[in-house]
Amino acid sequence: MKSKLRLLILLSLIIFTTKAQDIPQHIAYFRIYDFLDELANDGFIDINSSVKPYSRSYIAQKLVEAKQINDLRTQQRNKLSKRQQAEIKFFMNEYALELNQLPESMLTISNSNKGKLSFFPPAFHYMDSVFRARITPLLGMHLYFNQNGTINKRWYGAEFQGIIGKHISIYGSLRDISHTGDGLLSGSGYLNDEPGYEYTVGTDYSDSRGGIKYANEYFSIGLMKDNVVWGDNYHGSNILSGRTPSFPMIYLRLQPAKWFELNYFHGWLVSNVPDSTNYYLENNTQIYYRQANKFIAANMLTFTPVRNLHISVGNSIVYAERNVHPAYFIPIAFYKSIDHTLTKGIATQNQNSQVYFNFSSRNIRHLHLYSSVFFDEVQFRRFLPDSPDKNPVSYKIGANLSNFPLRNLTAIVEYTKTNILNYKQSVPTLTWASNGYNLGHYLGDNAFELYAALHYKPIRGLDLQLSYVNAKHGNEYNYIRSGFFNGVKSDVIDIISNPSPGDIIWSNQTIGLKAVYEIFQNAYAIVNIENSDIRGFDAASPAVFGEDRMTAKEALDRFTPAFLQGKNTTLTIGFGFGF
Repeated sequence: MKSKLRLLILLSLIIFTTKAQDIPQHIAYFRIYDFLDELANDGFIDINSSVKPYSRSYIAQKLVEAKQINDLRTQQRNKLSKRQQAEIKFFMNEYALELNQLPESMLTISNSNKGKLSFFPPAFHYMDSVFRARITPLLGMHLYFNQNGTINKRWYGAEFQGIIGKHISIYGSLRDISHTGDGLLSGSGYLNDEPGYEYTVGTDYSDSRGGIKYANEYFSIGLMKDNVVWGDNYHGSNILSGRTPSFPMIYLRLQPAKWFELNYFHGWLVSNVPDSTNYYLENNTQIYYRQANKFIAANMLTFTPVRNLHISVGNSIVYAERNVHPAYFIPIAFYKSIDHTLTKGIATQNQNSQVYFNFSSRNIRHLHLYSSVFFDEVQFRRFLPDSPDKNPVSYKIGANLSNFPLRNLTAIVEYTKTNILNYKQSVPTLTWASNGYNLGHYLGDNAFELYAALHYKPIRGLDLQLSYVNAKHGNEYNYIRSGFFNGVKSDVIDIISNPSPGDIIWSNQTIGLKAVYEIFQNAYAIVNIENSDIRGFDAASPAVFGEDRMTAKEALDRFTPAFLQGKNTTLTIGFGFGF
């Protein structure tokens, strides 16, 4: 009993010391996020999974907490499995600096009390009484093969993470990425969940992320350029998916009590819309137009009335003034109301505001039930069955069952449905997008998806996944407030009165089998086989006002890269250092 009490005191001290650093763990490190989900489903920890990324110190805290609870439990059936215990030990070594120690390594080049240079895993770590730092290389390659050709994706770069004293964190990374072969898998108009990038020359691009933050026990605030995911999901959030290229933002997280958490950011988006009043003049002849400004302010308030139940509500606004407006730096505000105040009496379109909700429950052991709803605009009369026009809304509902009835097995089912014109706007600078990529669900509006997956983890580091995707997109519409169609005056109400999804003009049915093995920290090997059938279809009904009518081939080309069109069996093999 005394030994357990000493362990409890020691681990509590470790948890307390990890609260004051805030380096985000990028969402690409899916294994740690999946593992924390699993620990939460099994009742070892309680997490607010509606807001990502988590900080590295928060992850370290939760790993220690799970180990602590496991050590205190007496009944074997309620304890961590051998695989889970091995995973905790593995991941705690990854977050060693956050736990005030240098990590262990398989092959060390040089070692001292303050610094350590290792070859396996490739990294340099430093720690003294004031400063802790980590530098890791980034290197990887994925090869894609199917009957349409071959794509070679390669990247290299480096990542730095530093902790100064008890409250200041700084981090940065650069990935230089190139494609060779028969095309690209990602693009701003493609309907897949590949990460989005802004290409520079041909098929090359670079991805630079970083930030500086101040944190204490109750809040953190910082300037960063990163990816943010809001909304529980396992196959693309319908609020903020994190799929767009990273953008700069001022971020605030506040948690003054266990039952309340506030997340807020003000970001600088990329509009891809030229501003005819702002340009460079070269040699007094050549004009280079600059992009129009585009900003976003968003908040998410999460309430935890009881352990494992998280109810979140938030709102946001995309605005395109000449400069930032101080009203949208207010963390807790209803931005639509502010917008109406600022634009009252002006005969122009208001800014673009949104409201969203998220529900997450792990109150039944092993089971995570979740749902999220995103409203672009809402009128309550449109919920009535006899209302011809429907609210532009996206909703998601899903369940994740872990380690029941079989250990090491997780089953996921998720359904997403998005109505017409959700995420869209009549003013190009006000769309729910950055760099042309939708900030919400990757399928965009007027679409639905059924996603199911089985995850089996037989040993530490090995993830086997069998997945099924059935996604469909209906008629494509442009957001037109008013106009004439076939000589008849029409408006946006006529557009959202059309059935959703209506005609199916694009579909994707994919069955995938993927194996990922994390050999050591930040180093993995991957093999993925996908059998896909992706097609375009001609619309059967007559064209209507606002519709962007396409042939089957035009729809397929718009929504799918040529490499994946039609029936394919695609093999992916790859490796990587860093995520």
